[in-house]
Amino acid sequence: MADKKTKKAIKAEENLKNERRFMIGPRLSFAGAEAYKLLRTNIMFSFSEDSSSDGKVIGVTSSVPGEGKSMTLLNLAYTFAESHKKVLLIEGDMRLPTLAGRLKLKNAPGLSNLLVGLNSINDAIQRFTTGKEGAPAVNVDVIVAGTIPPNPSELLGSSRLESLLAILRKNYDYIFLDQPPVTAVTDALITSSKTDGTIIVVRNNHTNRGALAETMRQLKLVDARILGFVYNGAGDDNRKYYKKGYYKKKDYYYKKT
Repeated sequence: MADKKTKKAIKAEENLKNERRFMIGPRLSFAGAEAYKLLRTNIMFSFSEDSSSDGKVIGVTSSVPGEGKSMTLLNLAYTFAESHKKVLLIEGDMRLPTLAGRLKLKNAPGLSNLLVGLNSINDAIQRFTTGKEGAPAVNVDVIVAGTIPPNPSELLGSSRLESLLAILRKNYDYIFLDQPPVTAVTDALITSSKTDGTIIVVRNNHTNRGALAETMRQLKLVDARILGFVYNGAGDDNRKYYKKGYYKKKDYYYKKT
């Protein structure tokens, strides 16, 4: 009997963690929603002196996997869209893409397909719609990673990405770019030089000080503008993505780049 209760407790805890992992927009707690609104305000004021009418491109990255950057990105995009901004979310992680699965969108065409010229922008943009009951729907446009290429770094470093962002800036107020962890691969460094600012996500009881220091050093080397940090996951020591994601697929990252 005790074993059954223990198994039920473990299963309930795992379910709770899974729910938290998919807490997007209207499913956030009041405190969580307010925290993202404050973050939105801080980001907006970061560009208060910039007179450019083009949309802003903001990268979201972390030091190591498992710090919650993708969920931070999703909730940031939702919070900005909720305030009647036209928002686009681009999945710049073409090695371990997750957004299509999380948002129940098509896996392709996406960013990789655009960068090799196989599809048009209109082909690649998908719409994610959500919102609170009784309130107007909140729409976020999404470009997922697309077909996984053998050369993500080369594609992200190409002039085609700059041209693509220049076009998209004309049509959106804010563009959020999901980037891989800085210490895992060079992709985030390549794309950070093309953004207007970078947000670094850190997680309680997970972020390594040495990795964070190295992340800061590398971002400064490419003259990335660091907007600030998001402190994530207080009281949550879930490291599943860290164990099963980037570092378990080490061969892919370090042999094919």
